[in-house]
Amino acid sequence: MDYLLKTEPTAYSFADLQRDKNTVWDGVANPVALRNLREMKPGDRLVVYHTGDDKKAVGTASVVSVDVADPKNPQVKIKVGKAIAQPVTLAQVKAQKLFADSPLVRQGRLSVVPLSAAQFKFLAGE
Repeated sequence: MDYLLKTEPTAYSFADLQRDKNTVWDGVANPVALRNLREMKPGDRLVVYHTGDDKKAVGTASVVSVDVADPKNPQVKIKVGKAIAQPVTLAQVKAQKLFADSPLVRQGRLSVVPLSAAQFKFLAGE
């Protein structure tokens, strides 16, 4: 499965992940986003998306491990992938029929969004 992780770049940016190499993705409170985190598996592909003023997909990552011992605070360790050469803006996403039914467009406040393989490829520039 593939997912998109939203982050406010002033709190934790893709550049921070590049520096750190890996991190535990946390700070998620929305029940649907928490469910998406709990469903992640090692090896799942991720797109890191900057919210706020940026509103664009900026890099990739992957899931290293998932600990759901505390279902209200799953510990998902991720590792950095690569920067997206041509970051994809929210406007570009909204213009694609591929995302018409996506929670990325339909549930704008959802911080962990499942992606189809085709959506991942579009966002990652593959």
